[in-house]
Amino acid sequence: MKKLLYTLILSVAASCTHRTAVEADYNVVPLPCSMLTSRGGDFRLTPSTCLVIADSTQFVNAELFAGYIETLTGFRPAIIGKAPSKGYIRLTASNCNATHEGYRITVSADSIVVDGADAAGTFYGLQTLRKAIRGGKGEDVLYPAVMIEDAPRFAYRGAHLDCARHFFPVDSVKLYIDMLALHNINHFHWHLTDDQGWRMEIKSRPRLAEIGSVRSGTIIGTSEKYDSIPYGGCFTQTEMRDIVAYAADRHITVIPEIDLPGHMAAALASYPSLGCTGGPYEVMCRWGVSDDILCAGNEDVYVFLDEVLDEVTDIFPSEYVHIGGDEVPHGKWEKCSACQSKIHVLGLKDDAYSTAEQKLQNHIMKYAADRLAAKGRRVIGWDEIIDNGFDTTAVVMSWRGPQDGGQDGATHGYRVIKVPNTHLYFDYQYAEGDTIGAPYWRKIPLDSVYAYRPVPEYFTPAQAANVIGVQGNVWTEFIPSFREVQYMALPRMAALAELQWCDAPKDFDAFIGRLRCLLPLYEAEGYCYRPLENK
Repeated sequence: MKKLLYTLILSVAASCTHRTAVEADYNVVPLPCSMLTSRGGDFRLTPSTCLVIADSTQFVNAELFAGYIETLTGFRPAIIGKAPSKGYIRLTASNCNATHEGYRITVSADSIVVDGADAAGTFYGLQTLRKAIRGGKGEDVLYPAVMIEDAPRFAYRGAHLDCARHFFPVDSVKLYIDMLALHNINHFHWHLTDDQGWRMEIKSRPRLAEIGSVRSGTIIGTSEKYDSIPYGGCFTQTEMRDIVAYAADRHITVIPEIDLPGHMAAALASYPSLGCTGGPYEVMCRWGVSDDILCAGNEDVYVFLDEVLDEVTDIFPSEYVHIGGDEVPHGKWEKCSACQSKIHVLGLKDDAYSTAEQKLQNHIMKYAADRLAAKGRRVIGWDEIIDNGFDTTAVVMSWRGPQDGGQDGATHGYRVIKVPNTHLYFDYQYAEGDTIGAPYWRKIPLDSVYAYRPVPEYFTPAQAANVIGVQGNVWTEFIPSFREVQYMALPRMAALAELQWCDAPKDFDAFIGRLRCLLPLYEAEGYCYRPLENK
């Protein structure tokens, strides 16, 4: 037996020694800020390589990285607490000189050290090592000796998914979060409620899940016909907490959106007394915006908001909650005696800047913001809140055009997240002739995403400082399957990552070269993406 065991050990050692190796390439997406080659010798990643963690704070990072390595190479590194003499990758978070989420990678013949400013920084350093792998299973990886210093340009790097128009189950949402992690995105904007469906369980308002989550049918394409097939789906609070925890392991914050006071047809179908007319209402089967909105003159509406927002903050620990404020038609308020009485009591009047109804919208949104502030939270709103003169403590998510909303918000002291529908709406089709995605007149090819400038040259330093982030949106009116969600997001999400992380001169050809090296990783993970030949 001893002789047999000795022979087996020699055989394994020999097989490892004679394994082929591919050289890693640090020109990844997004491109690191600084890379300096050194003379420390190449590090060989092999089946015997181990991951060394100094303490338990790095264990999740190590577990995830071990899984990434196994997917790409076929072997899974062991995780240990004490470093051997060589052949290890150390994960630490002691780089006090780096900014938040920054990291340093030091590669030598004996080891790789990934030292983050914090656990998130270490995670992004590991993503760089993951994306640097070129080759397939059954091969070792040679990491050339290097010193990489890297940190993100924007603190807020977001991606959005609309689960209201079409519902995607927990496994799909988790896969979307994995896609975000691969692209160094740290905020998941989760659109959970709209006219076409209410997708989150509120225990104090059970009819939202029972009635508001199901529409009687769905409009067929851009026609005036409906399929008459009931369509529904709703996340339980347990499922949402699970998704929050899953994202947190990947250093991603989940920001829920409860759109108000418009986009509330599903809620009104559940509780008709919350509307100006008392109904009847129905969950919308067509796309677009309902004329029926929450009745700002009804005190029960404010109780409803209290109950919903209290449960939202109990589920989601994020600093921010998105409260919408977009596309609110005020026609029903103009005819509603309760709303007009509320306008009179509050002393709201038309002026050169806004109507009394716009100011009433400001009032109800301010109420929601104050309720959230009492819970230690802050609000994000679509850029229409600027029109109503909303409190500048809110963050403006600028979507109407490439700069207008963002520039106006930045000028007036708002912090701004750029998500223009001209460049960063990933539900829009890539090109003429496409059959997947929203068939709007505007097309958004990959080079258009890459060319966008979140901070234009004409911004003043003060305006530039108010731009805190960039986000890509995936609305799903015309995207019924999750495979199509992936196809519409990838590879545009890679161009988004460059906008969010890097502050370097634009070079689309160089970006495409790096992106081509990312595509095999998409394939290894089983992602559906649009081929570059069709970009």
